[in-house]
Amino acid sequence: MTSTDSASPGPEQKAPAKDPWDLPDVSGLVVGVLGGTGPQGKGLAYRLAKAGQKVIIGSRAAERAREAAEELGHGVEGADNAECARRSDLVIVAVPWEGHGDTLRALREDLAGKLVVDCVNPLGFDKKGAYALKPEEGSAAEQAAALLPDSRVTAAFHHLSAVLLQDPEIDEIDTDVMVLGEARADVETVQALAGRIPGMRGIFAGRLRNAHQVEALVANLISVNRRYKAHAGLRITDV
Repeated sequence: MTSTDSASPGPEQKAPAKDPWDLPDVSGLVVGVLGGTGPQGKGLAYRLAKAGQKVIIGSRAAERAREAAEELGHGVEGADNAECARRSDLVIVAVPWEGHGDTLRALREDLAGKLVVDCVNPLGFDKKGAYALKPEEGSAAEQAAALLPDSRVTAAFHHLSAVLLQDPEIDEIDTDVMVLGEARADVETVQALAGRIPGMRGIFAGRLRNAHQVEALVANLISVNRRYKAHAGLRITDV
């Protein structure tokens, strides 16, 4: 028996763990914002376009979207929701919760194959303040995934102040963005997009089944803001 026959095999070499901060270059993606004429959508469109991203905002009325786009500047374009979805590589859903389901149902074909980022917060309001609603599917993001089986749905950008996003006097938004999704590549793309906005980081926060508590936390932030006259955001420590 030769020495090679008797030699025991060495331990398998494991690939080094991927650096969680090694994120893709997303600067060339066209970003669509459905609900881009509302406060949050408009603010996100402004910040991303200011950072150099190509942005198209969508609305039910194309003319309204074009007027908002002209107001924002930075090369932002406006279109109706369907055209916005078709022309974009990644689409942020920032429509009011009341119209969330109907909007996505109507855009199923236009959003097929797209990376969809749902940032809608299902909330109710009464004399005690804001409170979280729980959709039948579990969360707005899970509703989006159910309605868009041919899209890749993630959840992010829930905890951002529309006031701060739209304020041209503010250069940096000091906050982390919790990103949820099923595929690591999709989550990392959204993390990278969040990181294009000065002051922001995108942080992986679990699968879509955990989206409800992330969406619900906005009710708590509204309470914080009212008590302290603030525009509170979140920072995740030790990462």
